[in-house]
Amino acid sequence: MTINCDIAILGGGTGGYVAAIRAAQLGKEVVIIEQDKLGGTCLHRGCIPSKSLLRSAEVFALMQESEDYGIAADNITLQFAKVQARKQGIVDQLHQGVQYLMRKNKIKVVQGKGRVIGPSIFSPQSGAVAVEYEDGEMETVVSKNLIIATGSRPRVLPGLEADGQLILNSDHALQLESLPESMLIVGGGVIGMEWASMLSDFGVKITVVEAASQILPAEDQEVARELRKLLEKRGVTIYTEATLLTDTYAPASDQQQLSITIRHQEQEHVLTVSKVLVSIGRQANAETIGLANTDVQIVNGFIKVNNKMQTTESHIYAIGDVIGGLQLAHAASHEGIAAVNHICGEEVHYNPLQVSRCVYTRPEVASTGITEQEATAQGIDVKVGKFPFKAIGKALVYGESDGFVKVIADRKTDDLLGVQIIGPQATDLISEAALAQFLDATPWEVAQTVHAHPTLAEILGEAMLAVDGKSIGM
Repeated sequence: MTINCDIAILGGGTGGYVAAIRAAQLGKEVVIIEQDKLGGTCLHRGCIPSKSLLRSAEVFALMQESEDYGIAADNITLQFAKVQARKQGIVDQLHQGVQYLMRKNKIKVVQGKGRVIGPSIFSPQSGAVAVEYEDGEMETVVSKNLIIATGSRPRVLPGLEADGQLILNSDHALQLESLPESMLIVGGGVIGMEWASMLSDFGVKITVVEAASQILPAEDQEVARELRKLLEKRGVTIYTEATLLTDTYAPASDQQQLSITIRHQEQEHVLTVSKVLVSIGRQANAETIGLANTDVQIVNGFIKVNNKMQTTESHIYAIGDVIGGLQLAHAASHEGIAAVNHICGEEVHYNPLQVSRCVYTRPEVASTGITEQEATAQGIDVKVGKFPFKAIGKALVYGESDGFVKVIADRKTDDLLGVQIIGPQATDLISEAALAQFLDATPWEVAQTVHAHPTLAEILGEAMLAVDGKSIGM
């Protein structure tokens, strides 16, 4: 049997279902092929469940400090089963919402494993999708355009493959039924640091091993140093420029712990922990989806696309984690919109440099544009403004005054190059900076915006003024 449509989307994650909705809005007949659940990694194994756990950890940590706010609370206990139940309830509610959106927009969802096929009796060009259902039956989806949105999965570290028991990846960690006494986190990137922050707030003894010279290797050096300082103050042990000797690990005598050797500053250290979380990035789901039947090019494991999301076969597009780059849910959504807009002859407005990057640690980290180090490496003469949260009244009221906002501007043109934030609600505050970049506003123009008092957002106005040495509050 053959299903014909205007646009087929292989993968029903955030990028895929957003692209489908946009295509339906533009009058296209759309089919999504999804082998698991709509919502993909973000909804079921990533953004949403992890942020639910992070929120519970944040509340638990705040309750430990309630006397600082004049509130005495005794016998505060963590009920981790209820933490997990709350997380699953949020996921289930949002999953139902995505299913409703598919019905509302009359998008056909085909539940099965899709594989791209070459020219055949179904279509003279490659890009049709053969779908295998759970019962073994087959069907073919034929479309004028195909969008590949198959996402990614946790990258495997050879010699330390996840078993779901002692050695975990992020998928396994989300399903923990109880908290371990201690954990080694291999990788100090975004996912690793979020888990380090969360689990330390839950009372787990955390050690982080990162091969690069700083945690959050893609972020500003000052921001990374500040986050490291604050996490170490909470008891997290962090090794940077460290090597994990994966051929030296072994279960401890009671089989409930692992002993792993690391090399740091030319010395070897043996770490004994209850569990290991391997968090060294994600790899694209591109190998088993039939791309060998097409001329779609893969580079370093990711599908190659242009700035309109087209692959090397112009009628086939790809979006989200499968193309590499930012690997963020909100990036995937806008890539999906960009692809559909291009297919439909609409204008495409998408610039990866203007996509905000968010880290949901405590305190949060967020950034947009480029860092001071990147600007300097490009030969740009920069001017920098910096303002601390400790000088913001609302931050003191909140009891969260660690961190700062840093603004990078071009000294010659006054262009806003980047903004980095570490502090309370950084992931919400960054949107104003991203809007400023989109509108090509200068720091002076952002500073002229009247920021209400007392708010955390005042810090953006102050940091923008600080670029020219004119901040008011310091």
